[in-house]
Amino acid sequence: MNATTKSTERLTLSIDGMSCGHCVQTVTKVLSGVPGVKVYSVAVGSAEIDAADPNAANDAIAALGDAGYQATVACRAAVASPARAGGCCGGPKGCCG
Repeated sequence: MNATTKSTERLTLSIDGMSCGHCVQTVTKVLSGVPGVKVYSVAVGSAEIDAADPNAANDAIAALGDAGYQATVACRAAVASPARAGGCCGGPKGCCG
C-alpha cells in the first residue's frame, strides 16, 4: 500500500434498541455525523457503513452509545476503491488507455 492509498473498511453493525422508523432515522443521523463514516443503509437492528480509518468504527459505535443504542461490529470487510481495484473507471488496470 502506498502513502496515497486509503484503506476503507465495510462494516455491518448490529444495533440493539431499535424498534421503529424513528430509530432508523435517528441512527442514520448519528452515523452521518461521524467523521470518516459513510452510511450505506440502516434498518431496524443493523447498519452498513464504510469506515475511512480504524478509529471511525470505534467513533461510530461510541456515537450510537451516546444516542442510547448498543452497537457491535457483526461483520468486517476491506473495500477497495475503484481507482485502487483497477483502472480509472474501475475496470481492469490499463483498460482506459
